[in-house]
Amino acid sequence: MTMAGCSKPAFYAEKVALVGLGLLGASLGLALRGKRLAGRVSGYVRRQASLQECLRLGVADEVSMDLQATVREADVVVLCTPLGQMRTLADQMLPALRPGALVTDVGSVKESVVRELDPLIAGAGAFFLGSHPMAGSEKTGPAAARSDLFDRAVCILTPTPESDEGAMHRLRSFWESLDMRLLVMSPSRHDELVARSSHLTHVLAASLANLVLDPTLPPEQATVCAGGFRDSTRVASGSPEMWRDIALANRAQLCRAMDAFGERLRELREAIAVGDAQVIETFFAQAKERRDRWHAQAASPSPE
Repeated sequence: MTMAGCSKPAFYAEKVALVGLGLLGASLGLALRGKRLAGRVSGYVRRQASLQECLRLGVADEVSMDLQATVREADVVVLCTPLGQMRTLADQMLPALRPGALVTDVGSVKESVVRELDPLIAGAGAFFLGSHPMAGSEKTGPAAARSDLFDRAVCILTPTPESDEGAMHRLRSFWESLDMRLLVMSPSRHDELVARSSHLTHVLAASLANLVLDPTLPPEQATVCAGGFRDSTRVASGSPEMWRDIALANRAQLCRAMDAFGERLRELREAIAVGDAQVIETFFAQAKERRDRWHAQAASPSPE
């Protein structure tokens, strides 16, 4: 795993195509247009209502329900859809891909995506490289888009030994021009790490929301939920479709993370059950120290 780059190579494309204009796709469109990194930003949506909304919000120069028209002549194509839709959309856009085009994605799982899409895109004479900008939100849809969503956030790039060096350089340039900090690692290492830091976090938030807000509990239960509960469950408001796809696509790594968490929870339960004050205090003190240290480091830009 490496932190990529010491300088920010200039990026410009005549046309960038965004396949999907939800939170990430629409924010990407706003950022590309705001920084003037593309002559034209073209967006694809599936519904007429989304088309009108995206045009009104100005997240792309042009918005279409015609996938092939969206990607035709594009220098860069970014798949910004839930994981379960990517393979089908990639198949459909192949005839319109420009030879030599760079195709990437913003998905939260990389090994299965790279395995499926890399040879598919290569067969069309284009290049696929996986990306994961760590810049999401529990909010969804283009109305929640922000032009600064990617500023100073981390983006993980997941090339393989067979990846084209020129395409990799262009991908780095693309994300760095959006003021992102880059990490480079293998698809499998990416999936292992985010299973713990991201996917498990969402599972726990959703589990807590389901447990505490169970309608069979006394009505006063929800009333006594305050800031701690709100902060701990914020990400449970994310897209159910997206998180279903993520859980399934990274099931092996997520199950390992859930097992490890369950073991830690079991150990703490045993200490509480027997009244072991020292173990309980050590548990909370260690968590505080680790979280405070991480937060202090995360608040400062990482070296590139």
